[in-house]
Amino acid sequence: MRIGIVGGSLGGLFAAALLHADGHDVHVYERTEGGLAGRGAGLVAQHEIFEVLRRLGTESVARVGVVAYERVVLAVDGSIASTEPTPQMQVSWDGLYGALLAHVPAHGYHAGLTVAGVEQSATQAFIHLADGQRIGFDCVIGADGLGSVVRSVVTPTQRDNHYAGYVAWRGLLPEAEVPPVASSSLFERFAFFFMPGGQALGYLVPGPNGEIAPGRRRYNWVWYRQAAGVAGLRQTLTDAEGRIHPYSLARGEVPAVERDALRLAAREALPPAFRAVVEAEPDPFVQAIFDHEGTRMASGRIALLGDAAFVVRPHTAMGAAKAAGDAMTLVGALRRLPVREALVAYEAERLPVGRRIAAYGRQLGESLQPA
Repeated sequence: MRIGIVGGSLGGLFAAALLHADGHDVHVYERTEGGLAGRGAGLVAQHEIFEVLRRLGTESVARVGVVAYERVVLAVDGSIASTEPTPQMQVSWDGLYGALLAHVPAHGYHAGLTVAGVEQSATQAFIHLADGQRIGFDCVIGADGLGSVVRSVVTPTQRDNHYAGYVAWRGLLPEAEVPPVASSSLFERFAFFFMPGGQALGYLVPGPNGEIAPGRRRYNWVWYRQAAGVAGLRQTLTDAEGRIHPYSLARGEVPAVERDALRLAAREALPPAFRAVVEAEPDPFVQAIFDHEGTRMASGRIALLGDAAFVVRPHTAMGAAKAAGDAMTLVGALRRLPVREALVAYEAERLPVGRRIAAYGRQLGESLQPA
């Protein structure tokens, strides 16, 4: 079949690589010019990711990562409040992205093309590009994440995301730039700090090109903080040029005054190790936390995958794994059934999974939401 995929991040590539391996003519449309290489840090390698790579013959990619040998919770004075010996590996987002992209023919990955909408007839589904092109497919998959345009066709009355009342401030430091007070407490560990209405965590991830040797890795930190109401969110997502963004600010977009306010708040609230990494980050970035839980994942010849169907909170560390599971189920259904029947079967299997993970994420984030 000829299959169109809207969105060229990990979710879209999980589906594209598996569909291409099954012999389908796959076309991925990613609006970012040049693709998404270099945009990720690290992610937790869960079973579903290993399974996709195993099916593609590249399982070794998910075994090259940085291991956190224990989980620790820090007290505000920097001492260790609790320890749990739970080894966990963080793999390179870029390495995974590159491995998946290598399984998609170059002519099938269209970077720099924005999808303005989708529609369907009884026999075809169509992608409308912003440049005016209308392209027909046997099936269209919406893997276009939080701001999905495909969602409006599958669940027209459930298009919106719901702001959870808090944001995730983030930093990604080269290992050599991590102050000693932080490296001595945080390295080789998955570390947490809990406070009323907030939570900080951090862990080592591979370097920008997948490096895992000591000295060449990066430290990834996250600080969840409340930004209550529409006004709080608008202020947090206003960039240095005064533009308001819908979901996040990337590196270099956070105004200096907000960066300095973040550092001041860190000095007042965080343990010394987390305080040090926040202060050492020259360009923090921020993402607002949203929920979306649709009642449908498919309609006719159009399906939703990953965050386009369910936006789950990052506390779960299951976003990529959920997208991989969606992709495997969808590809398996298309292998054994006609398109429309396949998408019905896909929805029936994955809707309960999405609901369960979304509920788990809300549970984990309860303490962070404004009262």
